[in-house]
Amino acid sequence: MKKDFLAVSDYTPAELQGMLDLAIRLKQEWQAGGNEPLLKNKVLGMIFQKPSLRTRVSFDMAMRHLGGDALYLSPNEIGLGQRESIADVARVMSGYVDAMMARVFAHEHVLELAKWSSIPVINGLSDYNHPCQAMADALTIQEEFGSLKGLNVTFIGDGNNVAVSLMHICTKLGANFTIASPEGYDIVPKAVEMAKQFAAESGSRLTFLRDPHQAVKDAHVIYTDTWTSMGQEAEAKKREMVFPPYQVNQQLVSEARSDVIVMHCLPAHRGQEITDEVADGPHSRLFPQAHNRLHAQKAILVELLVEK
Repeated sequence: MKKDFLAVSDYTPAELQGMLDLAIRLKQEWQAGGNEPLLKNKVLGMIFQKPSLRTRVSFDMAMRHLGGDALYLSPNEIGLGQRESIADVARVMSGYVDAMMARVFAHEHVLELAKWSSIPVINGLSDYNHPCQAMADALTIQEEFGSLKGLNVTFIGDGNNVAVSLMHICTKLGANFTIASPEGYDIVPKAVEMAKQFAAESGSRLTFLRDPHQAVKDAHVIYTDTWTSMGQEAEAKKREMVFPPYQVNQQLVSEARSDVIVMHCLPAHRGQEITDEVADGPHSRLFPQAHNRLHAQKAILVELLVEK
């Protein structure tokens, strides 16, 4: 039975923690001189509908570090669901490469790829969620605090795809998750319902607020993301009127715990959702977090492609 990596919610807490522990081992191994070629002769096909820095480079380098290779397919080359049906793309690619990573606009596209593919499919981002980012986030938090259990993680801003996956990994692994977002920009209800179930199982707490100042009290982690995601450009002007109270600035950070860390999945629009002072300041973990995409994704690739 092939396994895919489409959502954090598809995995048990033990499986997620196992991948995080593997990511730490692979990171330490790489830093000590290099990884074992666990993915020798394996190729990852990378399908992109959206531009990318971290997703493209981190997956490409993860495959190289593990002895494999990666093949980049630009939006023009496939035209997923336009030039050729997704079902046909999935079946053709299944005969060429060992796994696929897709960075798409519509979540249905990645689900369709997985449905018709006979090889593992990894969700490199969709409009619903961003599970690879959540794994890198959890890895960064675990390195900082030792575990997610009992920590207070606060997301400030739009209840978007990044917020969905962060909420799910927090509630799966026992961290308390708080989000402060403006009215009309809440996390989608189906994702919230799932998180409530995960929180009940792990003993974590979920809190939904409007006031960012209330949300950061006792926070171990403050997380933010861009006010306008790719595909929402038409809403940018409206969003720029709504979100300024949700800026992560020095004042807001000073209202959290003294050991708080600040995270952002990048790219950052400095001066909007986060100030330079915070992004480049002592609480920032923006760049270790970005680098952890590489190590978290190595663990995902090994989980999907190496026979146990």
